[in-house]
Amino acid sequence: MSKFKYTPENEAKFQEQIKRYPNSNSMMLPALWLVQEQEGWVSPDAMIFVAEKLNKAPIEVYEFATFYTMFNLKPIGTYHIELCKTLSCMVMGSKDLKKFIKDTIGIGPGETSEDGLFHFSEVECLGACGGAPMFALNGEYHENQSIDSLKKVIEECRNASKSSK
Repeated sequence: MSKFKYTPENEAKFQEQIKRYPNSNSMMLPALWLVQEQEGWVSPDAMIFVAEKLNKAPIEVYEFATFYTMFNLKPIGTYHIELCKTLSCMVMGSKDLKKFIKDTIGIGPGETSEDGLFHFSEVECLGACGGAPMFALNGEYHENQSIDSLKKVIEECRNASKSSK
């Protein structure tokens, strides 16, 4: 039995969504999204919880969660930078942004900074090719980026973190 539980708000969302997805296979994606929204990642215990909720074997939820790259399977930093690595962004300078992240924060793709503030992922197209190069920061799109604009975003994150302590 899982120790993980949805918050009351997420349990209500789950109950509303399951009405639209009566097939438990179809409900797996929304159920895992709720977990990730709540915790920032999908733990093994949360996978067991989802399996119990959907009457599935835990391995089925694990297979599903590991197939999709958008699920974080370990704790990540407070700020998740998802840099597009596909053609439009690459041609427009995403490699320079990747190098800047490595040089400035000290992390490469799939890594979290030692202070736990940043996590960096390279992702497939986020559908903003007209605004290349781009990245998402905690799901918020930042388009037409340069090293200077990325530097500003990183500084804003660091300052926000300092002011909240």
